[in-house]
Formats: sequence, structure tokens, C-alpha cells
Amino acid sequence: MNNLLDRFFKYVQVNTMSKENSTTIPSTKEQFDLAYLLKDELLSLGLENVEVSENCIVTAYLKANCESRLHIGFLAHLDTIPGFNGKNVKPNVINNYDGKDIILNNLTIKTKEFPFLKKLKGKTLITADGTTLLGADDKAGIAEIMSMLDYFKNNPQIKHHHIHVAFTPDEEVGGGIDKFDVVKFNCDYAYTVDGSTFNEISYKNFNASTATVTIKGVDIHPGDAKGHMLNASLIAMEYQGLLPTFANPIYTEGEEGFIHLCEMKGEVGIATLEYILREHDFKKLKLLEKQMHNASTFINNKYGKETCTVKIKQSYRNMYEIIKHDMRSVKRALAAIKSLGFIPISSPIRGGTDGAKLTQMGLNTPNLGTGGYNYHGPYELACLEEMENVCKILIAIAKK
Repeated sequence: MNNLLDRFFKYVQVNTMSKENSTTIPSTKEQFDLAYLLKDELLSLGLENVEVSENCIVTAYLKANCESRLHIGFLAHLDTIPGFNGKNVKPNVINNYDGKDIILNNLTIKTKEFPFLKKLKGKTLITADGTTLLGADDKAGIAEIMSMLDYFKNNPQIKHHHIHVAFTPDEEVGGGIDKFDVVKFNCDYAYTVDGSTFNEISYKNFNASTATVTIKGVDIHPGDAKGHMLNASLIAMEYQGLLPTFANPIYTEGEEGFIHLCEMKGEVGIATLEYILREHDFKKLKLLEKQMHNASTFINNKYGKETCTVKIKQSYRNMYEIIKHDMRSVKRALAAIKSLGFIPISSPIRGGTDGAKLTQMGLNTPNLGTGGYNYHGPYELACLEEMENVCKILIAIAKK
């Protein structure tokens, strides 16, 4: 695809790390650097209604060049994770990959640990230098969408439907999509380009909640503790022990859910535990929530009714519960993938996606692959040929 690799290199070298627990959207001002770069490129391609909102949402429109009532959206996110270095990315190209371990400056990407590498033998791989992530999540998606637009602008004889694109902030920390104007975007359905293997389409994901458990203890001098002290940290450990052992994510896969303890802080007087809860089946998610409340009831019966409180908050829901009533987006993507001679694959996402929130907001938005692998760390890589295939799939989806 014309300029795909150059675009990708340019984007990954822009630091767009988001930030946890920020009170602003975007969570970091650096995301605007990529947003305005994309705005300039979209304008140079001749798109209409090119805007960067105050919340760092880039939107643009390519009018259909044929009779069409169909409006299709394509989205990717600007940010990379806050948990691993995304600054000063130095992309590295491996031509005609030999299928063996990949040795970088200070680490080795081993085929024993990542057996999928063997299927990429002979391909062109892109890595970072081992000190940063690469940023294919989701700058591969951005590059692919931009290359699709470039293709249509340079091949006006190829008929396409109305195309709307958006690049959004803070996907990695959540919340960025909350400022997205679905009505203004004006699409029949859309796709996030934010997955992995090039021929995948995902339209199922976890139902998700977060839980905060607070334990109140009684903090007095340990010399006078007998019969009086309640050590909140110890009670917090007891609370965790009351939860079902095999609901730990280390024991789950596929569509199995989990209760995951993310953070624990404690002193004698007070302790807090932060959890995420995940289940593809909403009824099973409610069961996990009930188990957490049951553990709290046990603690309160044992130590006093105000010892333990549990606050549970909804995060996102399984998009399939909505998409199953209107499968046009899924059927179109499956047909596009098959039309190119590829075999589509689909598996439930063991996580969330901006598409889940967009679907809840009224815009059915399944997720497509990017050709990137090993996201969120120094082992991240992308396959150029798979990225080119994603471009072809996007073009096929948008073609008349």
C-alpha cells in the first residue's frame, strides 16, 4: 500500500502516552500532536469537515463518489498505554524474517514464548528497539485507515460509499470515547481498527465492572490490642480468601470470566482493594458481583456491620447483546474478508474496546485486526504484509 510503512513510522515516533486517573480528556496534551498531524494529512487528501475537537477527537468525511445512502465509519485511537514507555520509539524493520528468535538491543523475542512467530516466516516485521513499545496499538490502525483514504483519493474510478473517520484519545485508560458525538458522526455502522491478526473481526467482548472494597479497622497500640484491635489489612486478606479461587484470571480463558485484584493498600486502620470483574454472560457477571457482596456480608457478620463496604461500578457491556439484533456491520466485514480470499476468524475479546461503548451509544461498531502483535510492551511487533491486507479489507468494506 502506498506510503503505509512511512505513515506508520511517522505516527509511532509521536509520543501519545495516556495517563491514568487524569481529570481531563485527553489525559495528556501530547495526544494533540498526533491529532493535528492527522488533521493536516486529512486536509491534504481533500477530505471534508476535518476537525479536531477540544477533547482531541479528530473527525473527517469522504463523500461517496457514486449513488449511495450507506455511511460507514472507521475509527482508531491515538494513545498508547501509560504503563510502558512510548517515548522515543525507534522502529526497526526485519526483511524476510527467518522464523527464529528476534534479538533486539536488550531483549530477545523468543519463538518458544511466542509460537505465532513461525507463521510469519518470510514476512516483513517491524519492532521497536527493545526499550519501548512499538505503538502498533493503535497507530497501525491509524496508518491503515489513512492509507485506505489515500487509495480512494488516488483512484477516483473506484466507487465507494460515504466514509467517515475518527481518531480518538484515551482508549487505553478509558473515557476518551465518552466525548464522542455519535449523532454528528452520522454513520449506519462503524468499525474500530484495533485488533491483532489481520483477518479477524470481533463483535463480542466482556461485560465489565469495577469494584472497590473498603475495610475499616480499629487501630490502637499493639500493646493494648487484645480484644480491641481490628487489623484492616488482615481482614482485607481474609476478604480476598473468601472469593472463589478459580475466578482468578490465571485459571480462565475463552469466554470464562474472572475477578481480578488489581491493587491493594492497607494499614491497621483502613484497607482498600481494587478489582475488575469480567464476564461475557451478563448474568454470570451479576453472579460474580453477588459473590463479592456475600463475602462482605460474612466479614460484617464476623467483625461488625460497618467493617466492609463494596462499591461496584459498570464499565462497559458486551457489544454482541446489541449487535446481534442488527448484524449488517458483521456481515459486510465477513463478506469483504472472504472476497479477498482470506478466511475470517472471530473470537470473543477478553477485554474491552471503544466499539463496545460506541455500540451502547447507538452506533454498532465491531472490531477489526491491524496486523500487530504482543501489544503493551517491548515485545510488540507488526507484520507489514498483514497491515497491507488490513488496508485491502478496509477498502473492500467501503467499496460500492
